[in-house]
Amino acid sequence: MLNTAFPKELRIAGTIQDSIVDGPGIRYVIFTQGCPHHCPGCHNPQTHDFAGGHIADVEQILESIRQNPLLSGVTFSGGEPFCQAEALVPVAEAVKAMHKHLMIYTGYLYEQLLKMEESGVQRLLELADVLVDGPFLMAERNLTLQYRGSENQRVIDLAKTRAAGEIILYKSEYDEL
Repeated sequence: MLNTAFPKELRIAGTIQDSIVDGPGIRYVIFTQGCPHHCPGCHNPQTHDFAGGHIADVEQILESIRQNPLLSGVTFSGGEPFCQAEALVPVAEAVKAMHKHLMIYTGYLYEQLLKMEESGVQRLLELADVLVDGPFLMAERNLTLQYRGSENQRVIDLAKTRAAGEIILYKSEYDEL
């Protein structure tokens, strides 16, 4: 059941129902529409316009996730997911209720997000397992990096970070192979 205090619609650029590059395992990816960062060389420049994309129904997205038993997790990408944090909270809560991994990409730094007073931003950070933070920087572009496009971006293990009180980088179970 969705939390009725939050919007039930998202403005999205689109979804991918079975990605293997947007986080560990097989992922359902939601590309939010609208981004204030406008990083030169962005992989998804079509997601920058806040009036672009289309309205997607949250319940329909959740049903698509429920229908695929092979999914190990969901990834919020963009655009900038934290610009629609309130609308993403019920999706994130449902994803966690399904015992799925949640990963979020953002152009903000983790430290910037922590200072934001919006309850939706803080709730998303509580629910997420991994955060890829920082703007894409063309000068630091590196195509060999796992889950990120430039050297400045961090892949943060949020549970370990919260427990330690300092940034702990994510280490995939596949790194050992």
